[in-house]
Amino acid sequence: MSCYLGKMGNFTMSTPSLDTLIELGAIADAQGLQGQIKVRPHSTDPVALLSSKEIWLSLIPRRDAGVSASHEQASLRAYKVKQAKMHSGTVVMALDGVTDRDQALALKGARILVGREVFPKAEADSFYWVDLIGCQAKNLQDEILGEVIDMTEHGAHGVIAIGDASTKVIKQLVPFVKEVVQNVDLPNKVITLDWQSDW
Repeated sequence: MSCYLGKMGNFTMSTPSLDTLIELGAIADAQGLQGQIKVRPHSTDPVALLSSKEIWLSLIPRRDAGVSASHEQASLRAYKVKQAKMHSGTVVMALDGVTDRDQALALKGARILVGREVFPKAEADSFYWVDLIGCQAKNLQDEILGEVIDMTEHGAHGVIAIGDASTKVIKQLVPFVKEVVQNVDLPNKVITLDWQSDW
């Protein structure tokens, strides 16, 4: 099922599939002299990143950079998180086994991935964007608008990109606000919107 990853610091665990990992940020720089890293989170409210006790690092820049999935899978390295805190819009982390600035600098540019199963439970009326991607969007007239293929942040609220999942062509951008989003049914992967198909 999964290959075994050798010891990293004082930490061993089997490598998960890339499909079960969610990218939460990237290492921007070293912080201080004790091996801490400065992480640029992908979210303005990086609750999952701050609460993670274990992370996976990939030194491969992006999945679409012409690198095979098997090569990226083999590049994953696990680290235990000793501490994580917000500091001036970034997350500063201390990782087990990273003890000086040179080791931290060697990780610069690495992507940080975390298993979806370790995310903290979302509060009522709150959703992780990763859970919304792949949902079918329909309106109050029961017309299918398309599939949620992306979520982005736009000022004070999120924006749902609805379109064709197979081609990744976006047909509509819909604000993710209470006035528009009438219901989110995650078990059935359906979002109901007060939105017209021709808007």
